[in-house]
Amino acid sequence: MYKKALNMLNIPEKFTAFRIHKNDKNITSGFEQISLNDLTAGEVVVKVAYSDINYKDALAATGKGRILRTYPLVGGIDLSGVVVSSEDSRFQTGDKVLVCGAQLSELYDGGYSEYARVKADSIVNLPIGMSLRDVMALGTAGYTAALAIQRMEDNGQIPERGPIVVTGATGGVGSFAINMLSNIGYEVIAYTGKTEQEPYLKALGASKLINRHDIEMGTKPLENAQWGGAIDNVGGDTLAWLTRTTNIWGNIASIGLAGGYKLESTVMPFILRGVSLLGINSVEMPLSVRTQGWKRLASDLKPTKLDLISPTTIKFADLPQAFDAYVEGSVTGRTVVEIDASLD
Repeated sequence: MYKKALNMLNIPEKFTAFRIHKNDKNITSGFEQISLNDLTAGEVVVKVAYSDINYKDALAATGKGRILRTYPLVGGIDLSGVVVSSEDSRFQTGDKVLVCGAQLSELYDGGYSEYARVKADSIVNLPIGMSLRDVMALGTAGYTAALAIQRMEDNGQIPERGPIVVTGATGGVGSFAINMLSNIGYEVIAYTGKTEQEPYLKALGASKLINRHDIEMGTKPLENAQWGGAIDNVGGDTLAWLTRTTNIWGNIASIGLAGGYKLESTVMPFILRGVSLLGINSVEMPLSVRTQGWKRLASDLKPTKLDLISPTTIKFADLPQAFDAYVEGSVTGRTVVEIDASLD
């Protein structure tokens, strides 16, 4: 009966997936032949066209970070593709869809697979005017940048308050944030240790660069106010410095912790300057917010430098060799993973 049902849906009995295992304390990963029954539960089955590579994906696949909460799981926190079966009336066979974050490759099987089974509440219909590759060129990184900007605007951020500093500027989120902010009228300052990437960052829209190695962060509860706001991908001492140097009523969107998870600060920036620290969680998000974010990514926040930010597309078979560069921090821009481009 199971095999007959698969045949009716044109789903092969076995297909290829990149799976991550934990054996004792060792993490292993690689391609396997699996079946639909091997996947975590979900109401919608998607034939995957594209995925992408995020820093979290590289940490999970190499075992360098504790990302997965259960094993084994298919890797890949993002996917786009075409619905092949649905138990939810919101989605029909043939619909082009995307899933970003939504605890894929944490609690549920992810996008590094020829077929994925996902929860309906995590799915967004492909925005008008965007391709299945476009949305994976954006992926969680682009969506997170858009969400940060949306949260800042909801809290009163306007260009007239001064420049926005973006840390981790050459990464995916940082690159998208620079391009999006500059497109909607903000002056943007790129904070990076990769000063050789100045032409790239200025092409995205940054007005100037700050070399993080040259910064004297100071120790006062309040330092000279320099920024209208910030999008921070680093955390740790950098985030603490931003709280001390952001101007009155500025917003800081906190996204990453590559520089550490501890925040050594005081309440003074918050009560004397009215600075707001906004936590950005792009994983556990109501579907309405996800949908609105992707609508903006297809309209006013649509990047004008998408090909510059996401210049690389690799074949599915080449995926395992791509992770080390992400862990080492030597990657500029984003990588799209092509699984079945014929679906686009």
